Amino acid sequence: MKAFFTVLSVLLVGVLASEEYCYDDVVRACKTTNKLSTSPINCTAKYGAIDGVEEYLQKYVNHHFIRSFEYLLMSTHYANYEKNRLGFEKLFRGLSDETWHDAIELIQYITKRGGEMNFQTVSNDIISEEQQDANFELYELQSIAKALDIEKKLAVEAHRIHGEATRKNSKFHDPEISSHLEHEFMPKHRDTIRKLAGYTSDLSTLLNGPDSSLSLYLFDEYLQKQ
Repeated sequence: MKAFFTVLSVLLVGVLASEEYCYDDVVRACKTTNKLSTSPINCTAKYGAIDGVEEYLQKYVNHHFIRSFEYLLMSTHYANYEKNRLGFEKLFRGLSDETWHDAIELIQYITKRGGEMNFQTVSNDIISEEQQDANFELYELQSIAKALDIEKKLAVEAHRIHGEATRKNSKFHDPEISSHLEHEFMPKHRDTIRKLAGYTSDLSTLLNGPDSSLSLYLFDEYLQKQ
């Protein structure tokens, strides 16, 4: 019986040792010199499938930054003396701040998982969309509709990354990333999309009324109080 437990203990130690990759790096380094000549490559915060999903997360961050600047430009468009739509200015400035904050939060998450941020990774469809809309002046209803489209695209992108992280594949499967997206991003997108969809529907109905100018003025006053 003692012999059985001895063999079992040796096997367990062997299994655990095979999983201690950082430990193995340190042991190998210490066998050749009294000091670590280089940083052990496996002694990082990385685990799971962060390497497989990291590029998707980096693009998601950069898309948030791009959208944040879009919202900021839309905000300043309504803050000048000609438009003077303080309610619309407040709406888009708030969306800009929220989108920027989400990007910063996601950068912090990537670094917590041992990754790093690459600000050069951007999808080609985002670049082409920016080029098409460069000289496009938006009116009130159009601007809210555009904001609604932006939020839906960010939400769909989050779903796409979630789908990659839940694939039954050792390179991509990472339930911790899926959980983070589910709790930190998807509820925000849901609420913002619902709000903007309601604004679009309400403003469209008001503009079809007998006095669209007065309706637009009152709607802007409503946005200022939100």
